[in-house]
Amino acid sequence: MNKPKKLFTMHLDIDSFLPASSEDKEYMVQMRPSTTFFRDGVKRLLKNKVATVSMIIIIVITLSCIILPMVWPYSYDDMLGVRPGKRVDPSFNNLAPFEYGESEQKLIDKGENVFPHIFGTDSQGRDYFIRVVYGTRISLAVGFFASLIVLVIGILVGSVSGYCGGKVDLIIMRIVDIIYSLPDMLMVILLAAALKSSGLDKMIEGTVLEKIGSNIISLFIVFGVLYWVSMSRLIRGQILSLREQEYVLAARAAGAKGGWIIKKHLIPNCISVVIISTALQIPSAIFTESYLSFLGLGVNAPMPSLGSLASDALNGITTYTYRLIIPAVVISLIVLSLNLFGDGLRDAFDPKLNN
Repeated sequence: MNKPKKLFTMHLDIDSFLPASSEDKEYMVQMRPSTTFFRDGVKRLLKNKVATVSMIIIIVITLSCIILPMVWPYSYDDMLGVRPGKRVDPSFNNLAPFEYGESEQKLIDKGENVFPHIFGTDSQGRDYFIRVVYGTRISLAVGFFASLIVLVIGILVGSVSGYCGGKVDLIIMRIVDIIYSLPDMLMVILLAAALKSSGLDKMIEGTVLEKIGSNIISLFIVFGVLYWVSMSRLIRGQILSLREQEYVLAARAAGAKGGWIIKKHLIPNCISVVIISTALQIPSAIFTESYLSFLGLGVNAPMPSLGSLASDALNGITTYTYRLIIPAVVISLIVLSLNLFGDGLRDAFDPKLNN
């Protein structure tokens, strides 16, 4: 029988020193499960509804551009009104959405199934929907590939400049300042003209690059020459602060070389900034390719791009307004989704913004 506790006493309560049971331990000790920086970032990213929806939209658009051309019955360069050995059927030109040509309408009257033209056809009788899908694929591929070029060159130059410092940093930064002063639009035009005059079109005949043409190659060169400067400055700023940390000093004292320290210590510690900057660079590259294609400096015909589709639609803007609206909406949706997703990545992975 437990004795009643006295309110005013100097004696110790022996019951307070009894070993705790397993239930008491589970109640008192609440341990957080082990996690990593990447897992924490993903959890914060998924809590951001706007960034999550934007990520889903990007994934859906990308998968659609990959899968749809495999199963779609029409090709981006297939002129439906032109048949070998037969006269040209002009009824396929400029079809409205879900309209059919004369020969297709005859097949429908006979009870046969004909796959519809969801967005109609263009002035040359090509299915407009599959051209928009191919144009989206080209724009996304150019954006991702150009951002990869910027990422590689920016990390390489920025890490060397930030780690070495001194005269090396001074020389590289002055080169960056010079490149900042170059007009990118003028460089694209000059490079496209120079590559055409140098016979590049003949050199790429029979290769994969023949379809995209010399204009896109010049665009990639411009991204590799001009657009890496922002990334390199960002990486340089991060490494200038990281190289003064104790673990870098310990690695130097242990005899580690500069390249090993950059690869093993400095770049992994600024990977969040790299991911965020790359995610925000992709929509910029897509928009640059779109307006260059709009001006006729993009992919070569008949390969479509969202910018070239919008440019071609200007000829019939009063009659076929939807041909301009569709690629413009797709460009806006892609760029907006990538920007919102990049903002979500910044909020999730930037340690300075986390409470």
